[in-house]
Amino acid sequence: MKANGHGVELTCGVLREQGVAVTSRSYRAWKTRAAAARVQSDAVLVDRLKALKVRDVQGRQQPEILYARRKMTAWLRRGGLAGVSQHTVDRLMRLEGMNGLVRGRKSRASASTGKDSPRAPDLLKRNFSAPRPNHSWVTDFTYVPTWGVFVYVAFAIDLYSRAIVGWHASTIKDTPFVEVCLNMALWRRDHAGHAVRPGLIHNSDAGSQYTSIKFTKTVALEGLVASIGTIGDTYDNAAAETLMGLYKNEAVAKTSPFATGPLKTIADVEKLTFEWLDWYNNRRLHSALGNMPPEENERNYYAETNGPINIEAANKTAA
Repeated sequence: MKANGHGVELTCGVLREQGVAVTSRSYRAWKTRAAAARVQSDAVLVDRLKALKVRDVQGRQQPEILYARRKMTAWLRRGGLAGVSQHTVDRLMRLEGMNGLVRGRKSRASASTGKDSPRAPDLLKRNFSAPRPNHSWVTDFTYVPTWGVFVYVAFAIDLYSRAIVGWHASTIKDTPFVEVCLNMALWRRDHAGHAVRPGLIHNSDAGSQYTSIKFTKTVALEGLVASIGTIGDTYDNAAAETLMGLYKNEAVAKTSPFATGPLKTIADVEKLTFEWLDWYNNRRLHSALGNMPPEENERNYYAETNGPINIEAANKTAA
């Protein structure tokens, strides 16, 4: 208002007529007085939150915008704001209209059940923890609708770090489809300098792709120990089912920060999946790991055992 030639007294007088009780003395005192500590700290946090909304050249927001208040608090603390409280983050997220991701309904299982096929026993028995990397993996796949066909995406997850060690997309959900996912996981581990040793537990549901003779032989030839849950019971493969839900909500949903438009072809699904997987493995905070990314969790393990993992070399294979 001053830049447009209006004096302080006149401006304050108009404000008082509109119900804003402010005097010229109060304005000048406010202008020269340093902002309160809370106001300054709030401003720093709000800047961090607003930065997540800034869209890149492809029109996408930062993926951390998916975090709710608890994970957002952990992310801010890891970013240098060690003293920030969860209540403050919650208050400022509300002011910014940020609620984090609201999980939808669990996606339906995509595998056709091999009821009559002989299958391996359930070795995990719903114990989805592991003492070290490459001790036990869980695997599953889901579907992604595109303009032309359904695209099926399979994942292999290490239970120690929750890292996605292998994945593959296909328009056909047959045995070779899940075999490629397994082979990628084995190759990535070997390329990173931590090859899979005989005895690794490979857990899946009772889908016909995993109970087929061909896949069973592949698992055995690689020195892995097959484990298969009961029919129609998603709890026996709950760790993989959880990952499927994260993928559908964080990557595939129309409101996802990874979405740049409609998914038309399998190439679109592959690009989307790779970008989400890179964030998931390397930067996304995982609550089961004490709000730490999976790859960081594995680096810490191998650093303690004097064998640092070659993460960069391994990640190149996911392209």
